[in-house]
Amino acid sequence: MFAFYKRIALWKKIFVGLILGLIVGLMFKNVGLELRPLGTLFINLIKMLIVPLIFCTLVSGISSMKDFKQMRRIGIKTLALYLISMAVAITIGILIAHFVKPGEGISLANIGHVTSKAPTSIINTLLDIVTKNPMNSLANARVLQIIFFAIILGICITLAGEKGKPVAKFFDSFSEVMFKMTHIVIAFAPYGVFGLMAWVSASYGVDVLLSLAKVIFCVYLACIIHVVFILGGGIAGLARLSPLKFFKGIISAQSVAFTTTSSSGTLPVTTANVTENFGVSRPIASFVLPLGATINMDGTAIYQGVCAIFIAQAFGVDLSYSNYVTIIFTSTLAAIGTAGIPGAGLIMLSLVLSSVGLPLEGVAIIAGIDRILDMIRTAVNVTGDAMVSVIVAKSENEIDLDIYNSSKSS
Repeated sequence: MFAFYKRIALWKKIFVGLILGLIVGLMFKNVGLELRPLGTLFINLIKMLIVPLIFCTLVSGISSMKDFKQMRRIGIKTLALYLISMAVAITIGILIAHFVKPGEGISLANIGHVTSKAPTSIINTLLDIVTKNPMNSLANARVLQIIFFAIILGICITLAGEKGKPVAKFFDSFSEVMFKMTHIVIAFAPYGVFGLMAWVSASYGVDVLLSLAKVIFCVYLACIIHVVFILGGGIAGLARLSPLKFFKGIISAQSVAFTTTSSSGTLPVTTANVTENFGVSRPIASFVLPLGATINMDGTAIYQGVCAIFIAQAFGVDLSYSNYVTIIFTSTLAAIGTAGIPGAGLIMLSLVLSSVGLPLEGVAIIAGIDRILDMIRTAVNVTGDAMVSVIVAKSENEIDLDIYNSSKSS
């Protein structure tokens, strides 16, 4: 029996935990109320990961960019496109959630302690990113300051050359240890989700179910808008190529991404589509696509925006303009450190919620539908990778336009 359970995919276990938790809470209210500690334990474990995970993985990721000097021009273009695309994506997610209001009509304020931050100006928010004391930022979980310091440290490790290699090796090893710890914590997710959802359904009834359906609708709608207008618009406006041919040429990679929910696992298919269907040179594809699988998370950024607004609405928190800016900055920069790790979407969401003082109990509520959301957001991530590779290749004259315009991509 235990061997059979181990073979079940984690997302299925989490989904079962969600359903069982809802059933237990609705049918056995007193039992559901007593199961809250399971959810609290899971939330505490997530909190335990945030600071060391984002710091060490981001330093490791930045310091491992060996082609920084020789591919500076291509690297700058690629990073700029990825970061701008993610910032636009999360903005779309925030706007869709703001108008649809998926968390309106329920009140989860009693589930977690809400510590929303007092509104501050956008200028002060940007200035506050630069930490005065890195150790204090780490101790107090100041997420944006940690991200900024980690990026600077990672760059300086690379610039230090040979003398910086021992430090880079340390953070690389530290990252692997944190990946393993994250894997262990995420493995506990089905039980944490079961406990918290039993408590939620016992306390608030079926309203939560309707709100989760709204979350799914918001994420899928925002993803479709982003793919058609932003990614398609990037191909038409920046590369001056046919968006229709682009979408037809990348459809197999999108299908694999949608079913496997893995950008890294889809990388061979994405590379084949980009080089064979679009005529992008292999050197460009070999640099841009693996980097994209590591840091580009357009779909996940949309997910962060929708879920953050949903949780804020459900917990009765009014977010200020500076909070919105913080969410956009945190989601965009945190992608560099958390992409490719187990449960990356949930870990990123916990970082975003922490950055604006929203309760992490919202993570466990979202976890039950995470697989459904992961399918569309991974397909969007892969599409974004392909778009950037085409734009960069076109700007560097490293694309065969005859192949792109041929029937092969149409």
